[in-house]
Amino acid sequence: MLQAEEERELRLKRNEETLRELSDSIRRCNIRLIGIPEGEEKEKGAEGLFKEIIAENFPNLGREMELQVTEANRSPNFINTRRPTPRHIVVKLAKVNNNEKILRAARQKKITYKGNPIRLSADFSGETLQARRHWNEIFKTLKDKNLQPSILYPVKISFKYDGEIKTFPDKQNLREFITTKPPLQEMLRKKLIPEKSKKGKGLQNPEQRR
Repeated sequence: MLQAEEERELRLKRNEETLRELSDSIRRCNIRLIGIPEGEEKEKGAEGLFKEIIAENFPNLGREMELQVTEANRSPNFINTRRPTPRHIVVKLAKVNNNEKILRAARQKKITYKGNPIRLSADFSGETLQARRHWNEIFKTLKDKNLQPSILYPVKISFKYDGEIKTFPDKQNLREFITTKPPLQEMLRKKLIPEKSKKGKGLQNPEQRR
């Protein structure tokens, strides 16, 4: 009975992963523009705004490739008055290799629109985005230390250390690696405390903490 339940859970997990990968595959040609004020696209449209951003930040790249946009709009298509930040603009390109070139270039510099900072990002399913967010604090720490971190699909983190590119599929693998690297351990140990340990400390009896 227990084995049948485990097999069922494994099948469900595989199905969920397949659906996530399919959703991400459909979005491969998409780029998200983050931080564009609402209404900026009214005059020239979202497609025109996107091309203006490319011309402002990557003039050479814009001349090298033919930017064929098949679709461009705000997402979601309604405004949530409780949301303090502008909705993202999702741009779908005709060629996935153009998408990859733009995102690769965007990782190398600060992106602006009319001089104000914005972000260009790949477009992933909600499940993939949520999983990638687990690396946020670690990514920021590594970036602050100039270790050139990047998040690889679907949720791996990589960075440069001792002249080599190191890649880790999850926090446990990274946790094991830093035990042999004292400088890295000092840098990341607080970011790698297991969630159970954090909760345990939070529930600890006041008398036990003395």
